[in-house]
Amino acid sequence: MTEVFFDAGGSLEERILGGLDDEQREVASTLAGPMCVLAGAGTGKTRAITHRIAYGVHSGVYSPQRLLAVTFTARAAAEMRSRLRDLGVANVQARTFHAAALRQLQFFWPQAIGGTLPNLLDHKANMIAEASRRLRLSTDRASIRDLAAEIEWAKVSMLTPANYLENAQGRGTPGGFDLTAVSRVFQAYEDIKTDRNVIDFEDVLLITVGILQEDPKVAATVREQYRHFVVDEYQDVSPLQQRLLDLWLGGRDELCVVGDASQTIYSFTGASPKHLLGFKAQFPGASVVKLIRDYRSTPQVVKLANDLLGSRRSGGPVADAAWAPPLKLVAQRPSGPEPKFMECPDDEAEAAVVAGRIQELLDAGVQASEIAILFRTNGQSEAYEQALASAGIGYQLRGGERFFARKEVRDAILQLRAATRAVAEGPQEPLGQIVRDIVASLGYTEAAPHNGGALRERWESLAALVALADELAVSRGESFTLAEFVNELQERSVAQHAPTVQGVTLASLHSAKGLEWDAVFLVGLSEGLMPISFADTPEDVDEERRLLYVGITRAREHLNLSWSTARTPGGRANRKPSRFLDGLRPDSVASANARSKSGPVRRKAAAPASCRVCGSMLATGAERKVGRCNQCPPSYEEQTFDALRQWRKDEAKSADVPAYVVFTDATLTAIAEAKPTSLEELAGLAGIGPSKLERYGEAVLAVLAESAVL
Repeated sequence: MTEVFFDAGGSLEERILGGLDDEQREVASTLAGPMCVLAGAGTGKTRAITHRIAYGVHSGVYSPQRLLAVTFTARAAAEMRSRLRDLGVANVQARTFHAAALRQLQFFWPQAIGGTLPNLLDHKANMIAEASRRLRLSTDRASIRDLAAEIEWAKVSMLTPANYLENAQGRGTPGGFDLTAVSRVFQAYEDIKTDRNVIDFEDVLLITVGILQEDPKVAATVREQYRHFVVDEYQDVSPLQQRLLDLWLGGRDELCVVGDASQTIYSFTGASPKHLLGFKAQFPGASVVKLIRDYRSTPQVVKLANDLLGSRRSGGPVADAAWAPPLKLVAQRPSGPEPKFMECPDDEAEAAVVAGRIQELLDAGVQASEIAILFRTNGQSEAYEQALASAGIGYQLRGGERFFARKEVRDAILQLRAATRAVAEGPQEPLGQIVRDIVASLGYTEAAPHNGGALRERWESLAALVALADELAVSRGESFTLAEFVNELQERSVAQHAPTVQGVTLASLHSAKGLEWDAVFLVGLSEGLMPISFADTPEDVDEERRLLYVGITRAREHLNLSWSTARTPGGRANRKPSRFLDGLRPDSVASANARSKSGPVRRKAAAPASCRVCGSMLATGAERKVGRCNQCPPSYEEQTFDALRQWRKDEAKSADVPAYVVFTDATLTAIAEAKPTSLEELAGLAGIGPSKLERYGEAVLAVLAESAVL
């Protein structure tokens, strides 16, 4: 949905509300009282709430200094501030819970506590390792990470070392330790922080809550400062964040919350959608608006997302995210291609096929920055990095080196800042041209370099700065200056709100939340990865389903879902496609409706197949695919098999993929022995799914027909 930027002409309603749909307009024009916005993926929730804030400020209902907008990541907060500036509202505070609380804590600490605010601890790992050593516990990097996550969960759940044990039953063995040991590490960690006079990020919220509860003057000052509140991604609030919000409100109800229970994917951090789903009970007079018009994705993508959530279990208490009825999205975009499902023999082959599909998209004109590969765990990225590098396709790893930490970006900002005075004193040129002239000395050219490597990466960073300058010159108007652009870069640097860089994005499903691309590849969709192997309760599995839903709804037009049957080439093919794909993929046997109240129906083990020659049991996937054991001789004609093998070699060379990506040896043997004469007969052979039938079917039949004549 195209953004309509603030325009000084026309009536106030036309300027700010004119481009909104009916539901968005209701959100933006209802300025008083509590409001709950249930907003599905791609339905324009940020657009609705930023226009609500802008309309409230321009109409005089809101004072920009007295409104606090809260979200969950620094990047999202920066994006909200940028949109508000585009709408002519520059003074609204848009922050994360932690940033807002830290700002208040820094201000009130001297009068409420006295002395100097302790230093803020960036990472818990070193102190948790020290706490473990004091207790003579053996830890490694992974166990320390798990202990840190458990302590963070405990603190946002407002638990202390003293009451952790009684409230953490059923949490398993974080870091491989029983809960008693975890509570002792928790206490030792808190003792070390006290000794060193440092606080962590959870302490920022806890101490702010404590001050607001205990000091009426501080609470009154904060409530006088902020009269209206907007909370985005409300399904992700923790008990501690909700407590802080309640104290900010102080019994008032000028609160607008926005969220989607179907996108709750951070329960392991203490996030809970119960506050979103119970909002009407807390505020009986609240307005509730549902945003279900999806402007992001094609009808085909939207249908798949709806079907995925529609196949989960239902019933039970509405306050439980696992049971909440999902919002059914209604696509607003024109029709697009059907989602593609791909089964591959192993991880390496899957990565090669994905790289090949991406090259096809690039050749068709899709920008590399509009393509993403999303996976469940960060450890899956390596195969795709290698496959893209081998194919000469640039990529960026989300969560890798930060954009603003790159040397060429830091150098560019220094030169832009140095040039602000000279530009201010000289004749004014368009901002984009000014930025181009300045970064040209660092290696920027209008045309991208043909070779890859460091030179291409440097150019892409500089090109992203130039593109951002062009974008802001349009959204902020011709009066937007170089000095203002440098200030914008500084603010984005602090928030890590990076501009778009050319290159395929590699990211985990969790880190992809809030982003979108023209083409998305969801990879590794096999049991054990999706859902992840340690999702061993119905609630955990339901969260994994929501995580896949988030992945699907990142795609605007092209969506590819893939999995492999083995981890390594030649490995045992014992992987199964994710249960979440049952009823969604075209060749799925299980029906999406084949569910019970206890959860998804498990696949029945296949009956043991026997050799069609000697009748012995077939032990391997390759034997079952061919239909005979390895001891029995093949029944194909040598010339037929040789012809198929030569065709496969030529096809693989043409597509620049390994031969087994086209067909495995077992599948090729099965074809040679069965000698199908029609697409229907070919489709009946194991290892030949719809995509391979469509791609190779006619060619295979032609090879068989020609070899039969010979």
